[in-house]
Amino acid sequence: MIHAKNLSFSYTKAPFIENLSFHIETGEIFGFLGPSGAGKSTIQKILTGLLKGYKGFVSIDGAEVKHHHNDFYETIGVDFEFPSLFEKLTARENLVFFSSLYKKHGDIDRSLAAVGLTREADKKVSGFSKGMKSRLNFIKALLHDPALLFLDEPTSGLDPTNARIIKDIIRNEKEKGKTIILTTHNMYDATELCDHVAFIVDGTIRALDTPRNLIMSKGASKIVYTYVSEGMERLREVPMRETGMDETLQRLIRESGITSIHSSEPTLNDIFVEVTGTHLV
Repeated sequence: MIHAKNLSFSYTKAPFIENLSFHIETGEIFGFLGPSGAGKSTIQKILTGLLKGYKGFVSIDGAEVKHHHNDFYETIGVDFEFPSLFEKLTARENLVFFSSLYKKHGDIDRSLAAVGLTREADKKVSGFSKGMKSRLNFIKALLHDPALLFLDEPTSGLDPTNARIIKDIIRNEKEKGKTIILTTHNMYDATELCDHVAFIVDGTIRALDTPRNLIMSKGASKIVYTYVSEGMERLREVPMRETGMDETLQRLIRESGITSIHSSEPTLNDIFVEVTGTHLV
């Protein structure tokens, strides 16, 4: 679906993103993971045709991005981090207007219900909270049933319940065969949703793989268990690959003496910090 080779872009004389190469398959969720200012939103703007003065090669569905015609926008949906809504209009009026810009029209009432905005459908957006605007902006990107979605921090500012609703909708869109580009600094969203992630720092890709492979590549998985000895609860850790050599663990298993046990592995944030030397903030 998307192929980029030696992609570079500069807002000034100094390069902002430099020599990026990546490939995104049809039907996958691909995440660009990095701190604010890393270049994630710039990549998204290039892929959506908003920034055309780039160097290198980037194509979507076989066509160079800078040569796309207006009908390209019938096939993509974009949810920017900061909502682009008319605040003097109601939620429904906003969706009616933006839906009219496309050939395909979705079910507005069903879309509002999906993100819990049915009761607020006929209220002006100026009175909405940040989270309500985020949810409305999100469904606005889906109204014309695009094959390719660009989501920039889609759960930012949402409480856990509404964040879960948005993530479930994203998964449903993937199940329909849609390709989804997720730009975020939220490691939990990336781990949960993405098939592949690229670590972006200072406009360069530092690592690219599945979240699971990145986590497991460091071989830091371990077993943590507790047991009672001499009237006191003890805690031990052992690397996963060495459990067969842990005589205490083997004895406790034979004697049913373990009081608790669980596996522990690094998070994607831990791996990001180790690979890039920076934090996701």
